[in-house]
Amino acid sequence: MPRVQTAPRWLDVEQQKVWRAYLLGSARLAERLDADLREFGLDLGEYEILVTLSEAPDRRVRMSELAEAVHQSRSRLTHTVSRMENAGLVDRASCPTDRRGVWAHLSDEGFRLLEVAAPTHVEAVRRHFVEAMTPEDYAAVGRGFSAVLATTED
Repeated sequence: MPRVQTAPRWLDVEQQKVWRAYLLGSARLAERLDADLREFGLDLGEYEILVTLSEAPDRRVRMSELAEAVHQSRSRLTHTVSRMENAGLVDRASCPTDRRGVWAHLSDEGFRLLEVAAPTHVEAVRRHFVEAMTPEDYAAVGRGFSAVLATTED
């Protein structure tokens, strides 16, 4: 159902400043984390796929659930997982109970790469995100984005 058009509720100067700081800060943080993973032949999206698979039972997740977990479209995830499969980091298999379902499975090689890359990534997250703020600001970011997530869930 289309929304009823109302007059825009413009951001005030401080709200605009915070919004722009968020946009630029999140973009730069993603670029920095991505750059730190390049030495391992990974980008941030691929790293998140490895982490998600590593945390799953039997290190496998249905592709549709994986796309949602890493917030990628199904087509983008399919292309990324294909590259990762060619590199030996993941395997795909049909779901035996659902002909349309496909499982992504973290290979031993992918798990080993994750074990090597994780310390560098976690240190970068700590340096560029966690320690860039006071503990109070960090807690506030957590509360704030929990609220954002609650208003944006489908």
